[in-house]
Amino acid sequence: MKARSIVLALALCVVGVAASFAENPNMGTWKLNEAKSKIAAGMVKNTTVVYSAEGDSIKVTTDGVDGMGKPQHTEWTGKFDGKDYPLTGDPTADSRSYHKVSDHVLTLANKKDGKATTTGKIVVAPDGKTRTLTVSGTSSEGKKVTGTAVYDKE
Repeated sequence: MKARSIVLALALCVVGVAASFAENPNMGTWKLNEAKSKIAAGMVKNTTVVYSAEGDSIKVTTDGVDGMGKPQHTEWTGKFDGKDYPLTGDPTADSRSYHKVSDHVLTLANKKDGKATTTGKIVVAPDGKTRTLTVSGTSSEGKKVTGTAVYDKE
């Protein structure tokens, strides 16, 4: 009887975690819609962004090109709680934080040695089919740049 209760409790926990990720409109694979985007020269251009469950955390991977046009792949695993978690693959940042503003809005900050290098706001459309990232930061030449990247959900 005790073993059955433990197994049932564990199963409910797994279902609950899966359901919470399934309801998150950011989850899934997003492809850059270049025609709708306005990305300044010298800015990173992520062509694919993937949000996936990683235990009780979220893993975000990006593939694209850096400000010089060289291939770039980044990985981040953490929670949307505003805390910094390690970021790999980006020479301009060593950590990233996401803060959940609402079900469809996140803010983010990439940091290097604790100092923000890039900040942004992600808005997922109510229908869940597109997401828009508005970002500001510093180009590889040290100039302030802003851009808007629009993504379609696959």
